[in-house]
Amino acid sequence: MSAEIAFEDFLKVDIRAGTVTRAEPFPEARKPAIKLWIDFGPELGEKKTSAQITAHYAPDELVGRQVMAVVNFPPRQIGPFMSEVLTLGCADEEGAIVLLGPDHPVPNGARMQ
Repeated sequence: MSAEIAFEDFLKVDIRAGTVTRAEPFPEARKPAIKLWIDFGPELGEKKTSAQITAHYAPDELVGRQVMAVVNFPPRQIGPFMSEVLTLGCADEEGAIVLLGPDHPVPNGARMQ
């Protein structure tokens, strides 16, 4: 377990739900990855990211899927692609990432509570 943090520290992490609007292979990445464009609603708009999720997902099956992402990290250059959010997932028993998302539809941009 990580060190305990104050509730105020947790509130600084802005985790939102969004819907994948576009997904493409990312062959230039050092590790297999997929480029994602995610709609976070009218307040945040569409953001892009890359995710190392190729073990469980193909780009064409991701469009329309709701995912959770940290939206208040600074942008990060990943090879030729600028990642604007961090899509969240957990590693399975083999270490492959499984995406986290709501189990019922929620509005795009809904903040994790």
